[in-house]
Amino acid sequence: MQKKRGVAPKKRWQDHYTQRAKKENYPARSVYKLQEMQQKFRIIRKGDRVLDLGCAPGSWLLFAAEQTGTSGAVVGVDLQSVDIKLPPQVRVIQADVRDADTGGQAEIGQDFDVVISDMAPATTGNKIVDTARSFELCRTALTLALALLKPGGVFVCKIFQGADFKVFEQDMRNSFKKTKNFKPQSSRKASKEMFVIGIGKKTPGMEGA
Repeated sequence: MQKKRGVAPKKRWQDHYTQRAKKENYPARSVYKLQEMQQKFRIIRKGDRVLDLGCAPGSWLLFAAEQTGTSGAVVGVDLQSVDIKLPPQVRVIQADVRDADTGGQAEIGQDFDVVISDMAPATTGNKIVDTARSFELCRTALTLALALLKPGGVFVCKIFQGADFKVFEQDMRNSFKKTKNFKPQSSRKASKEMFVIGIGKKTPGMEGA
């Protein structure tokens, strides 16, 4: 009897999350990373105001809106448009996050309870270049989060682990009362991505405490 060819483990892994996302009406499988963080750390609560940096294609927007409910609000910012149907408590701004960091904050708003960032640079295949670009994006996201978060707020940021990872970890420790590093099961095992979670934004005067 002819043996059936098995599906490569990497392909099975891709199929599982991609098919699940399609079945559950999310535009990308990345939603399960945020879902895992929500289950473990409960970063988003009912009624929260959430800012999603690098929000396209919209999976994190949808999931965040589910967690906040209609009493909350979710604002997304991305260079790309978000073309899916969004609930009424979600608003998307098509813009460069780096412009928001240098003066475009008025359109975004303030007093967010949570800022989430799944941003990643366009990869070159050169790990040194890619991790350096990821670090710069994370620094931009952190600066914006600190400007727009309420005291006690939460920040979630994806970073590629590299030479600057420890520097970013220390920046987060200086800015938040508690920090956690988390790699979701839904991340590729070979991926260098790590999510750094800052819980409890420090008020002025607490930095370094």
